[in-house]
Amino acid sequence: MKRLLFFLAVIVTSCAQNEEYYYDLSTRPGAGTLVIEDIPDGNWKVTAVIGSPTEPGVTTILAETRRLFVENLETKPGEFVTCTFVVNKRDSVISPDNIVRLSDRERDKLDWDSNLSFEFTGAQPRIKSIKVEPAGKDVITLYLCGDSTTVDQDDDPWASWGQMITRFFDDKVAVANYAESGRSSNTFIFEKRLEKIMSLARKGDYIFSGFGHNDEKQRDPGSGAYGHFTKYMQMYVDSAAKAGCTAVLLTPTARRSFDIDGRSVNTHGDFPQATRDLAAKGGVAMIDLTEMVTAMYEALGVENSKKLLVHYPANSFIGQDAELADNTHFNPFGAYEVAKCVLQGIKANRLPLAEHIKDFDSFDPARPDNPEDFVWTFSGIDTLKPEGN
Repeated sequence: MKRLLFFLAVIVTSCAQNEEYYYDLSTRPGAGTLVIEDIPDGNWKVTAVIGSPTEPGVTTILAETRRLFVENLETKPGEFVTCTFVVNKRDSVISPDNIVRLSDRERDKLDWDSNLSFEFTGAQPRIKSIKVEPAGKDVITLYLCGDSTTVDQDDDPWASWGQMITRFFDDKVAVANYAESGRSSNTFIFEKRLEKIMSLARKGDYIFSGFGHNDEKQRDPGSGAYGHFTKYMQMYVDSAAKAGCTAVLLTPTARRSFDIDGRSVNTHGDFPQATRDLAAKGGVAMIDLTEMVTAMYEALGVENSKKLLVHYPANSFIGQDAELADNTHFNPFGAYEVAKCVLQGIKANRLPLAEHIKDFDSFDPARPDNPEDFVWTFSGIDTLKPEGN
């Protein structure tokens, strides 16, 4: 079941890198999408004017594959709020005869096409206008390398922290999420995803790399936490250094697994520690998502921790005949909480990137937010589980 939205507007245009585009949406201010066709790779500054002269609004704006930028913004009748943010757009072309090796499931993904796509949702979305223009050269790009726990998930109820963290940066940071479901530290490289990143990365950018979920399932000679895994993770660090970028390593997000005493169990073996050791040896910044997500599970407990993940009884959604009980992949609330863990890690490492974090002071994983306070408007449902486990 793919998302079903009525199309507010589809804009077909041939776009040049130095052009500016303005769309008056005041006559069609409700839920829907805006698609700008044939935009070059790069970072695009978006200025959204939100509100209505006559009606109240609660507006959320997503871009590309459900990256969150504006979250449940409330406006009164006659009130208009201007929001600015930067969206990274890419395609699979590295050079005319060299492309990223996409899977069949990725070929229709909005992250990899030639367009820039927006989705307007929320309880009562009200959009007056959208302006899109090239972002300045002073914009920092944060490149994400990872698996299904980081990727821009296509459809609810699945979500990952990489598509939530966009909401917390100002208009001087663009998040380029290259993560993909089912990928390990080596397959990500073999499919030329890192090569594509390095063709675009500039001095001052950041490369966040977090794997382990799929590496731990490999049984080839030389595999293992202190085998191929550390070898390939070092490649991400070396590539970043060569380009003048800052490398940050992330341990894998913990799976939800409890023992009979209600204590969370590590299912990743030595992979989290191997990441910690590699970071310490090379003096590389490290964010310990294994530890922080484990703290969230234990704080919420055996039953309530399900509210972070894709756990839904049968018939929670139209056409969902079977129960969804996934202890690896997050729902929007869980993804939002893990994004806060990453933000806390950025601050704890005293990365200059922290200067561009907005609407966030600190986060204690041992005191996660109340799931009942989280508001999310499902815009489409697909019960097909992402690759990886």
